[in-house]
Amino acid sequence: MNLHGKDIKIFAGNSNRKLAEEIAEKIGLPLGLAKVGKFSDGESAIHIEEVVRGSDVFIIQSTCPPANDNLVELLIMIDALKRASAGRITAVMPYFGYARQDRKAKARDPISAKLVANLITTAGADRILTMDLHAPQLQGFFDIPVDHLIGVPILANYFREKFKGTSDVVVVSPDVGSVSRSRKFAERLEVPLAIIDKRRPKANVSEIMNIIGDVNNKRVILVDDLIDTGGTIINAANALVEIGAKEVYACCTHGVLSGSAIEKIDQSPMKELVTLNTIPIPEEKRIPKIVSLSVAPVFAEAIERIYGDISISTLFTQQDES
Repeated sequence: MNLHGKDIKIFAGNSNRKLAEEIAEKIGLPLGLAKVGKFSDGESAIHIEEVVRGSDVFIIQSTCPPANDNLVELLIMIDALKRASAGRITAVMPYFGYARQDRKAKARDPISAKLVANLITTAGADRILTMDLHAPQLQGFFDIPVDHLIGVPILANYFREKFKGTSDVVVVSPDVGSVSRSRKFAERLEVPLAIIDKRRPKANVSEIMNIIGDVNNKRVILVDDLIDTGGTIINAANALVEIGAKEVYACCTHGVLSGSAIEKIDQSPMKELVTLNTIPIPEEKRIPKIVSLSVAPVFAEAIERIYGDISISTLFTQQDES
């Protein structure tokens, strides 16, 4: 593929190779030739094995667990491509790690999200393509363009098909911070919205306080941007069942699923957890309750638009109409 005198090349780190292959296949290109491994002491070892001079290069790498390894791998790949005279480098980060550390929650806290943004820019990236940042204002942490895709349309389409012809569905926001995302989700399904008001005594511990809205004898869908330890979503599911919800489903863009999240989800009253494949789910975590949907078509379309210098915002319009 060759537009405006530049060819397009797609490289991948090790964080989510399967998704990278899917995206490249949708675009109709092979993944770029590169050795991405480690030296015997654990340092990242990167070698680009094809000419990239003047090319429009896209590196697909989520900074998911192991976050530090995947981040350093991305930084070194950017540096290698920059030094090989790539024309433009886009870091394609389906999941942007460290996004939750976006402010000083207490004295002497770092703002790690800003530091990571600086590192990626300093390494030599010209732009970022990502999906569902934990807080959309993180785009302002970068001094380079950020194209921010949304996962809600993919998840909403799944549930629209699943509950076609039913009239007892309610979308539930698991906390006040997720209300905007949940409202958009509810509007897509044309169903009511309920909100869980909770207090979080300390990190990774949440306490349910109050449910605003009618969920009695309803099928409820909990909507969040990411699920990590699973505490918030499982406490919400338990509370909803206790006050009379008929069935509980949950969905998120990023399934971090760390610690004992899988065991908790398996034992919870949730019927199904639907997540996108921005983060790979290893074989041992693939329980029947978890459904994974692919973001490859959306990222492939966005990459083609960036390469062709076509507006990405029209892609959001298409997603809204889907």
